[in-house]
Amino acid sequence: MAGLIPAGAAMSGAYSAAAVLGEELSGSETLGGLAAACMTTGSAIATLPLARLMAKKGRRPGLATGYLLAAIGSLIAMTAALSELYFFLPIGILGVGIGNAANLAARYAAADLAAPERKARAIGTLVWASTFGSVLGPTIGFGPAKSLGMLIGLPELAGPYVVSSLLFVLAACVIHKNLHPDPLLLSGQLEEQKPDSGIKEAAKLLFFSRVGQLSLVSMVAGHVVMVGVMTMTPLHMKDGSHELEIIGFVISLHIVGMYAIAPVIGWLVDHIGAGPLLIAGGSLLFLGSELAAHTDKNDSLGVFVGLFLIGIGWSCGLIASSALLTKTFSGPERVRVQGLADLIMTASGGLAGIGSGLLVAGTDYQTMSHNAAFVGLVPIVGFIFFELTRKRKQL
Repeated sequence: MAGLIPAGAAMSGAYSAAAVLGEELSGSETLGGLAAACMTTGSAIATLPLARLMAKKGRRPGLATGYLLAAIGSLIAMTAALSELYFFLPIGILGVGIGNAANLAARYAAADLAAPERKARAIGTLVWASTFGSVLGPTIGFGPAKSLGMLIGLPELAGPYVVSSLLFVLAACVIHKNLHPDPLLLSGQLEEQKPDSGIKEAAKLLFFSRVGQLSLVSMVAGHVVMVGVMTMTPLHMKDGSHELEIIGFVISLHIVGMYAIAPVIGWLVDHIGAGPLLIAGGSLLFLGSELAAHTDKNDSLGVFVGLFLIGIGWSCGLIASSALLTKTFSGPERVRVQGLADLIMTASGGLAGIGSGLLVAGTDYQTMSHNAAFVGLVPIVGFIFFELTRKRKQL
C-alpha cells in the first residue's frame, strides 16, 4: 500500500495531463487523445516482461523496475513540454504505462503470502489503496505540480511530469527497501533456471483451465464495459451543456465505485466464494450501463448512478477473478498466467475505448451504453456455464 499510493498518484497525474499537453503541442484533439491512450498501450506491452522478470527474480525487483522505468517515461514526457515537440509525449506516456502494469501486478503480490481464506481480501485491500492515488493524482497534477513547474521556470504542463517522476521513484524506493522477504522467494514460487516456456505455456495453462477461462472472461467483460462507457461519458455530458465540474464529479464518483469498497468485496469473496460476486458484478454492470443508456444528455442523475454502479461491478469482477487465478494456479507459472490475464484485460480495455468512440460516432451514446450492458452479462453467463459443466462432469 505504501508503494502503490504514490505510484497511483504518479500514474493518474501523468495520464490526466497527457491529452491536454498533446493537444497543446499538436493543435489536434485526436493526437491529444492518442497520447493519453499510449498509457494503456504501454501497460499492455510491459505486462508480460514484468511477469517474466518477477517469475525469475521475485516481486521486489519486478515492481521496482516497473516504477523506475515509469519515472523515466515521465521525464521523457516532461521533455515534450520543454521542447514543445509532440514526438516525445507518446513515448513518455508509453513509459508511464509500465508503472500501470506494475500497479496491476502489486495486487497479486499482496496475495502471495496471504492465507487461502484471506487472499481475496488482500487483493481487495490493494485495490482499495488505489483510490487515494487515483483521486489525488489529477488534483496534484493540475494544482501544486503545475504551480511547481511555473515556480522553477518550467512550462506549467511540465510540472505534473516532474512530480510524477518523483512519485514513481518514491514508490520504487519503498518497494526496494521494504518488500522483504520477497513474497515469491519465501513461498518457493520463483522459476528455476530452465528453458523459458514463455507466453505459450502460460496461454496453454490459462485457456485450458475452466477456472482460468471463467476468470479471464469476467475480467475482460468488466474492463470493456468500464472503459467503454467511461471514455465517452465526458463527451456525452459536454454535449448536454454540463459544467466541467459536474463532469469531473461524475468521473470521481465512478472511481470511488471502482475502488472504495474493494476490501468488502474481497471479504465477501473469501466467505461466500467468487461465483456470487461474479453474478453481482455482472448484474451491476448491466444495470449501470442501462441507466446511462436511458439518461438524456441534458440530465445527469442516471449517468451519476450508472457510472457508480459500473465501478462497483468492475471491482466485483476484478477481485473475484484475481482471487480465482491466485487460488487455482501455483508455482512459477502463476505469475506468468496472472501477467497474461492482465495483458488481455488491458488490451481489451484499450480496444473498448477506441470501439466506443467509433460506435458513438456511428450511432449515439445511448446505443453504445445499451450494447455495453449486454457485455456486462457475460460473467453471469460464464459462471452458469461453468457450474453446469462442473456438475455434468460429477455425474
